[in-house]
Amino acid sequence: MGGYGIYIVITLIFSGIGALVSRRLKSKFKQYSQVPMSNNMSGAEVAERMLAAHNIRDVKITMGKGLLTDHYNPLKKVVSLSPDVYQGRSVAAAAVAAHEVGHAVQHANSYVWLSFRSAIVPVVNLAAKAQQFLLYFALAGLAVSGGEIILLITIAAFAITAAFSAITLPVEFDASNRALHWLESSNIATGQKLAGAKDALWWAAMTYVVQALASFATLLYLVSIFLGRRN
Repeated sequence: MGGYGIYIVITLIFSGIGALVSRRLKSKFKQYSQVPMSNNMSGAEVAERMLAAHNIRDVKITMGKGLLTDHYNPLKKVVSLSPDVYQGRSVAAAAVAAHEVGHAVQHANSYVWLSFRSAIVPVVNLAAKAQQFLLYFALAGLAVSGGEIILLITIAAFAITAAFSAITLPVEFDASNRALHWLESSNIATGQKLAGAKDALWWAAMTYVVQALASFATLLYLVSIFLGRRN
């Protein structure tokens, strides 16, 4: 099997794992979407309450489109919640809304990993767009002059995206921890409802873990090729 073929196998393996985790996340979200909040607050109301509790008044909450498309935009200072989260009055909606506001709290507090991740986004976007073309030419050109140079450039591109994936992990886990701590301390979610929120957010975090593992598996494979050629 050629070098590009092995890369395809690695991609397929982690794509399969990612699909399983994503399916499990959707299942958990559906499960906890059927568990109503005791106070009947919607996801949007939970987000507003959490922002106010942290004295954050310059962040807007909007309703986006699609399923599990929730995110925080630090440039526009907007928490975008999917319709099921924005309007939902369930444990799942509260957990996701609080998680996204957790990112807004990180931003307001200049959380170092969020600041660093935001700063390198332009470089990461460039590396992500170039790495697939670089990979093809690197593996195809290993037998010709200059192949190792292309491979080194390819390794650098994959190292950038792998580093971004690694940096994303503490950002996501910290946002979840902030969300769960606030949900509990404010008595918005306690007992089994808090446990449900924790379970849902844990599976959401696992999607980022799989992405990071896939990035590092590919990076290590490319490094092994380079070291093997030098030996």
